[in-house]
Amino acid sequence: MKKNYAALLLVFTLVLVLSACGSKTEKAKDPGLTTTQMADQMLKKVEQPQLMEVEPDLIKSQFHLDPALLDQSTIRMPLMNVKTNEIAILKVKDAKDLATVQASLKQRATDVQKQFEHYLPDQYENAKNYKIVTEGNYVFYVISDKADTLVGIFQGFFTGK
Repeated sequence: MKKNYAALLLVFTLVLVLSACGSKTEKAKDPGLTTTQMADQMLKKVEQPQLMEVEPDLIKSQFHLDPALLDQSTIRMPLMNVKTNEIAILKVKDAKDLATVQASLKQRATDVQKQFEHYLPDQYENAKNYKIVTEGNYVFYVISDKADTLVGIFQGFFTGK
C-alpha cells in the first residue's frame, strides 16, 4: 500500500512540476497605437536630440533589414551626424521573423559604434549601451542616454501603465 501511495504521490508531483514548466505564453496586450504614435508619445515625454524619420527605402541599407518583414515601422535617426541617438519601433508581420529583426538591429548598433569609435568618445559610449526589447510582435531598439526610461515607456504601451 505504501508503494502505491508513494507512486501516486510521485506521479502527482511530476504532473504538477511539468504543468508549472509548461508554456505560459502570455500575449502582449495590443497597444492600440501605431508605431509612429508610440514614438511621438515617447519623444514628448523624453527629450532627445532632433531626430529625422528614416525613409522606407533606407531601412534595408542602414538597418540590414528587409522592410517586407514589417507590418509597421518608425525609425528615427539624428538629423546631424554628431549624435548616436536612434529610436526604432518595428511591428513584425510574423513572429518567426523576430530573431531576424533583432539580429539586424544588433548589426545596426555595431555599425553605429564603429562609426563613432574614433570620432566622438562620448557618443561611442552611448552607442555601446543600446537596448533591444520585444513585446509580442513589436521590437523596440534605442540608443540614448535615457534608454532605460524609453524602454519603460515602450513596455508601458503593452501593460497599460
